[in-house]
Amino acid sequence: MSIEIIFLANALSDLALRCGHLVGNLGPAEAREYLSQRPEEESLLRAQICSVGAYLPKKRMGNQEFIKFLDTSDEWITSNTGIKYRYVAGEEQAASDLGLEAAKKSLEKAGLSPRDIDLILVATATPDYRGFPSTACIIQDKIGATHAAAFDLSAACTGFVYALETARSYIISGSARKVLVIGTEVNSRILDYNDRNTCVLFGDGAGAVVVSGERDGGSEIIDSILRSDGSKAHVLTIPGGSRTQVHPELGSNGQYLTMEGRPVYKFAVRVISEIVTGLLERNGLVLEDLEFIVPHQANIRIIQAAAKRLGVSVEKFFTNIQDVANTSAASIPLALHDMVEKGKLQTGDLIVTVGFGGGLTYGGNLIRW
Repeated sequence: MSIEIIFLANALSDLALRCGHLVGNLGPAEAREYLSQRPEEESLLRAQICSVGAYLPKKRMGNQEFIKFLDTSDEWITSNTGIKYRYVAGEEQAASDLGLEAAKKSLEKAGLSPRDIDLILVATATPDYRGFPSTACIIQDKIGATHAAAFDLSAACTGFVYALETARSYIISGSARKVLVIGTEVNSRILDYNDRNTCVLFGDGAGAVVVSGERDGGSEIIDSILRSDGSKAHVLTIPGGSRTQVHPELGSNGQYLTMEGRPVYKFAVRVISEIVTGLLERNGLVLEDLEFIVPHQANIRIIQAAAKRLGVSVEKFFTNIQDVANTSAASIPLALHDMVEKGKLQTGDLIVTVGFGGGLTYGGNLIRW
């Protein structure tokens, strides 16, 4: 039986189940029994990352530029964050524009047409619009993915990790075959450039992957752990939603990102270790089995402290924060793109991605490349 026929059969069967009957007027219980007896080969789809694309805006901003209007220095920023440069979107660019360019490159590398895509997932904390329309729908239209469902996923800097597991779940359930996952941010629009504790940390950018349902090949998103801790929601926020009344006289001051650095630091160091250890233990692996840990690129000190907590060299962690800063939901796909371009990822390599951010949210993916 061809994979296309299997995919169609799954979709039709699941649709019939939701309607409460199958051919022959089976009831819901009989329908579930029928579905449980489907051939084993129908459930063997693996969620594989088959391409990575990236986009960075033209403007590159070095630490020296902050000296013009902040009481800071290149040495202070570098030693406290590990950041030397970040990219800043043009005035005419929004999150969808950056995400669109990354998506185009990912599709081109995968050899796919936008019409091949069943679902578009966009992880972003800086959408084009607050609420709706979703940034995913804007990209869907601009790219011409006429057969795709599309929605945004809001999990801050853990967004891409959450989106990868969402794509995996859609694929292994038979609800989608080709999923375009995008992390895109225009953080420069939510920063208070009078606050040196936040404005030097962030950059703009986008990364995208195509996740495909395949039966052949060893590549696979093997497992994920997704977690949250809403009790600490207040330590990392972007005001401006229905919780906050923004008055016209306040201008944009009521919509700047706010962060309590020390609680975020302690949280991040703890959960990186927790997620990596959890994924390894439940899959019968040890740290030596991993080629790389790919963390959210928030702060080099967080990564160094996490490596010490895990008892591994910091070289086990891939970092590009020095060149792009913290790009929130875009940081992990941008890191994956850099790793591919530099030849650091080979077929069969085991890696763990780890994200942490506002919500608070955290999580990771175990991936065989």
